Amino acid sequence: MQKTVFVVLGYSLVLGALLAQPMRGEDAADTSRSVKLQIFGQFWARFNESNPLTMQQGAPVENTFDIGIRRARVQAFCTVNERTTLFLHYGFNNMNTNYASSGNRKIQAFFHDVFAEYRVFDKNELKLGGGLAFVNGLSRYSQPAVIAMPTADIPVFGQATVEQIDIFGRKLSLTARGQIGPIDYRVALSDPFPITTNGNPQQPLGTSATFAQVGHSLQQQAYVIWQFRDHEPHQVSNMAGTYYGQRNIFNIAAGIMYQPRAMWRAVGGDTVYEDLKLMAIESMYDAPINGNGTTVSAYAGVFSNDYGRNYLRYNGVMNPGTANQTGLDSTVVKPLTSFGPSFGNAFPMFGTGTVVYSHVGIYFPKVIGPNGLMPYISTTQAWYQRLDGRRTDIYNVGCSLLLDGLRSRLTLDVQNRPTYGLSTIASPFGELVDGPRRTQVVMQYQVVW
Repeated sequence: MQKTVFVVLGYSLVLGALLAQPMRGEDAADTSRSVKLQIFGQFWARFNESNPLTMQQGAPVENTFDIGIRRARVQAFCTVNERTTLFLHYGFNNMNTNYASSGNRKIQAFFHDVFAEYRVFDKNELKLGGGLAFVNGLSRYSQPAVIAMPTADIPVFGQATVEQIDIFGRKLSLTARGQIGPIDYRVALSDPFPITTNGNPQQPLGTSATFAQVGHSLQQQAYVIWQFRDHEPHQVSNMAGTYYGQRNIFNIAAGIMYQPRAMWRAVGGDTVYEDLKLMAIESMYDAPINGNGTTVSAYAGVFSNDYGRNYLRYNGVMNPGTANQTGLDSTVVKPLTSFGPSFGNAFPMFGTGTVVYSHVGIYFPKVIGPNGLMPYISTTQAWYQRLDGRRTDIYNVGCSLLLDGLRSRLTLDVQNRPTYGLSTIASPFGELVDGPRRTQVVMQYQVVW
């Protein structure tokens, strides 16, 4: 705690001293002031094979079709002067007729980012910032630019504490980031939200780790990239998954997210607290391979996630299911219900163990008149402690038609995922078994202004 106090005081003194200095490059007209506004929406039409024993609005369903809005956002990047910026980001996620409605169909919009930065040096060697920030450690997909992906959607597991102790990946943070030579770095001291305010029923203390409902500690994050070719943009903290041939990118990166006593579990009659320790190493290649602009976009990352003993959490993006069937006889394999919503399109997305994620896509410009095509494939391979180390494998294959670059993009994505259940035939306590695999097909239309 004493160390943290010194860090905060030192940060405050440095920033205060810098702000007290006269600004350079200002003129009477103050032409450095500007606002860049961006508005975007991502719209889904989806067919989903339901996980076993899924219900939707009280009725069992083997499959579903839904229409939804994955994201609707308004972003404003404000240049206050030559060194100071303010980023505001407002909107909502995941609106369909079932997901997160809580009896009220008016899903609430909210601020995702309220983040100010001060550029200390003439270039980007150091920026100090603070606020509700998307400056994270661990991975580029812990702070993704969601409209600039080679795939239809982001690998959500990279936002490791999403909607548990943060607001869609954002935390109240003091930050420092910059670019020095080939190195792009970011560090953050974050003040996580309590798990008890995430709007979901809290899990009882059990033998598997969950986020602690008692106590509070700060989180330390760091992320470092070595850029072998072009530097990536540094205006906002969000990180793109592809540049569609506009840049020549090859880099390797490593990140960490650490929070002491973030987790707890029961051992006998005692409560044991455990640290949250997440680490990743990754590499990205995104560059043209010929003079026509054909671009290969590839990524691979290895994630070592320690959320405490046996932590596991299911998640389904904009889940079309609403509940699991109950009151089943003993011969039926029962869904896992202790680790979040396992119905609908959910699968084990977060857990203690190792995750390997990769994707590759090829962008072909001007294939259909002026329009480009980008077919892709991605795979997530996870070995979670709570699932006895068996492999959880998710596959996506798809293709985007870029009608006007990122501004108008149509994507078809097909996902195949595993399911799991408990069989009580051999053991009254339940034996973990593999269930049937399920498929989801999404058509997404993205519009950016």
